[in-house]
Amino acid sequence: MRNGIEGLYQLLIRVASSLQAPFLLFVRVYWGVQFAQDGWGKLHHLDKVTEFFGSLGLPMPGATAAFVGGLELVGGILLAIGLGSRLIALLLTCNMLVAYITADREALGSIFSDPDTFYKATPYTYLFASLIVLLFGPGKWSLDALLARKRRTAAAAAANAPARY
Repeated sequence: MRNGIEGLYQLLIRVASSLQAPFLLFVRVYWGVQFAQDGWGKLHHLDKVTEFFGSLGLPMPGATAAFVGGLELVGGILLAIGLGSRLIALLLTCNMLVAYITADREALGSIFSDPDTFYKATPYTYLFASLIVLLFGPGKWSLDALLARKRRTAAAAAANAPARY
């Protein structure tokens, strides 16, 4: 009985592990595109975004709006293709935390008292997606993974190359 349960549990682990790469790919591509679209929208409506950021009391609202729009556009593209993923995910995570603090403070404050309000706030899914990539990496179907494989192959070839005198 015990071996049967352990065997089923090991099967569950193998199946779940095999789904990690497609799941991370989906998260990166879907939310990368979402970030890029939001950044594109911010950059094409800088006057409105600047006004909104000014109403939130953010310093230098024009420069802040341009920076956030650029971060979301470029960061979203990099996230989608899986290049510099963890660094970009860290920056996007910080961006979403600032969005919570400045634009959705009530939702952030209700994280324990009214979690539904926290979950329904706009930054939540973006924050969650950024944290997934930050904590678990971009997955094996990313440019980061491809570059890492090429570096390992080059290093192994260099280590196995005959010495030249």
